[in-house]
Amino acid sequence: MKVLQPLAAFCAILAGVLLTGITLMTCASLIGRNTTGATLVGDFELTGVATGAAIALFMPWCQLRRGNIIVDFFTTRCSRATNDRLDRLGTLLLALAFSLLAWRTTLGGLNSYSSGSETTILGFPEWVTYAAMVPPFVLTAFISLHQTVFGFAEDAPEAHA
Repeated sequence: MKVLQPLAAFCAILAGVLLTGITLMTCASLIGRNTTGATLVGDFELTGVATGAAIALFMPWCQLRRGNIIVDFFTTRCSRATNDRLDRLGTLLLALAFSLLAWRTTLGGLNSYSSGSETTILGFPEWVTYAAMVPPFVLTAFISLHQTVFGFAEDAPEAHA
């Protein structure tokens, strides 16, 4: 977990930088549109591209901090050991889901690269977004697998405490 935590933090910081850039770009475009009539061409395309990457980049930190939604309506009266086993089963399923996402995103990125797929206005290569999403998906799968095998760090806040 000593390696996974800094990597997850780096991903979250990078996602924050992307979202800050999107916000500043949107503000500049809106100010330009409302004051001088000039706008940033393709700003909505870049917003979509960066937002997709940012969401993927936040996933490792979210899983590390156990920030995903846990529905415990039926398990509130279960013992701590039972809840721990169910949480570990959930993290195993999440690891499998993110492994599948990483695999399919990789294939989508390779297909986008080979076909030369680009955004409509700017011609931004779509494979770049796929490439930015794969590493955080893989990292989230590793974090989930680590949590499945070794449990949860005591200092991490529990989502269903």
